[in-house]
Amino acid sequence: MKSPQNMKPWLLSGPAFVLFLVLLLIPLVMTFMLSFNSFSFYGGIEDVYTFGNYIEVLGDSYFYEIFLRTFLIALITTVFCVLLGVPEAYILLRMRPLARSIMLLVVLGPLLISVVVRTLGWAILLGNNGVINELLQSLGLITSPVKMLYTSGGIVAALVHVMIPFMIIAVWAALQRRDPSAEQAAESLGASPVKVFTRIVLPQAMPGILSGSLIVFSLSASAFATPAILGGRRVKVVSTTVYDEFLNTLNWPLGAAIAVLLLASVLVIMLSWNRLIEKRYTGVFE
Repeated sequence: MKSPQNMKPWLLSGPAFVLFLVLLLIPLVMTFMLSFNSFSFYGGIEDVYTFGNYIEVLGDSYFYEIFLRTFLIALITTVFCVLLGVPEAYILLRMRPLARSIMLLVVLGPLLISVVVRTLGWAILLGNNGVINELLQSLGLITSPVKMLYTSGGIVAALVHVMIPFMIIAVWAALQRRDPSAEQAAESLGASPVKVFTRIVLPQAMPGILSGSLIVFSLSASAFATPAILGGRRVKVVSTTVYDEFLNTLNWPLGAAIAVLLLASVLVIMLSWNRLIEKRYTGVFE
């Protein structure tokens, strides 16, 4: 029998585990089970277990196009977050404490605002009569509005704004554990700032880049509010497709199957990316 001292970790983690079980695991299991039910427009959801929903999704090129678009948007968003977030994290690291605190507040500020409010702000900016088009026309750079709303590019721009704080914080946390003496030694030996950044700083930031890219990719692939508002009916992604199946056509089993396939695809991509980067990281920099 375990002593009270040995039971303390279990008792302390018990409430969090129960919350995790109720709010995450049970809904996922129920969604997975629902995906095997059949559906008819006259009888509704039928308590019959079948692989028909998965066969329908995997056998239709329409769904392949939606999944490809979703992952492409998530990938481009991740790339932009890496390109913008890594230098910003390095700049934050080299700032004085007061300036760093102010900039951290600026970086984290968007997270304090609802994603719906931020996305509506982007809709105002990107519309045909929005701020950007009006500015470009007033400067004489364009003669007619450039279509930015209801495009994949508009979704990527808004997602980068939403996701980049996660990348900056992840890389900044990794760089805080770096060895400053390595940079000083490289500079004393005549290395240029670019070479110091690429050969010294970047390898030490790789764990943060890896974790940040996994967070950004997974959140971008499953994002709903931003693609729904900025993509509308023209640019459909997996999350908006699931929404349509659940609330428009009321085909819950098919929507559940699409959601399960999205979860499985994101997990496979994240695990593969993690293995690839970690293998290359340990092979090159150890």
